Amino acid sequence: MTDDRVLADAIRRHEERVARDPESLAFAQLADLYRKAGRTAAAVDLCREGLKRWPHYTTARLILAKTLLVQGQLDAAQAEVDAVLQTSPKDVQCHRLAAEVHRRAGRLDAAVGHLEQAVSLDPGDRESSALLSLLRADAGAPGDVAGLARVLSDDTFATLSFGTLCLEQGLADEAALVLTRVVRRSPDNAEARERLEAALRARSRRRG
Repeated sequence: MTDDRVLADAIRRHEERVARDPESLAFAQLADLYRKAGRTAAAVDLCREGLKRWPHYTTARLILAKTLLVQGQLDAAQAEVDAVLQTSPKDVQCHRLAAEVHRRAGRLDAAVGHLEQAVSLDPGDRESSALLSLLRADAGAPGDVAGLARVLSDDTFATLSFGTLCLEQGLADEAALVLTRVVRRSPDNAEARERLEAALRARSRRRG
């Protein structure tokens, strides 16, 4: 059975469940399935309706934030994340998501702050730790990232074109370091932010 078929079957089952009991919390699971299927508008509508009945349901609010992020509604996604952190300041998943929202908006210092919180709350979170080192892009970073940061610390390399070249050559870590510096310098540069996200995705795929 294909992944699409599995997802479609899961959506059908959850739709039937919600239809049987419209007041249940199952709306959040259905909304997340809609999100995974690319039906973001349906996911947002379902979450908003459900949260009218269950305003403190953190899972639903995080699913809503993730879906808004997919839609590129960064401010709206941030509002949902902030609402969760107000009541659950030690929610690790929420700090990770907040870091992603801030990063995509070019607010790298804020992203670093949330990643620091995530690593502090979950020291075993290697992905957040590695991402934190990349976004700091400083010589104090551990391991290979520190060496790359020192080599690329010259402003000669901190350009969108050089970062793009690194990315095209499959040098995801180098591209991420260069593009991080570009975004720090020009947070409103949408193209630089998009290339940074592409570099981070490439890096994630390479590391499996």
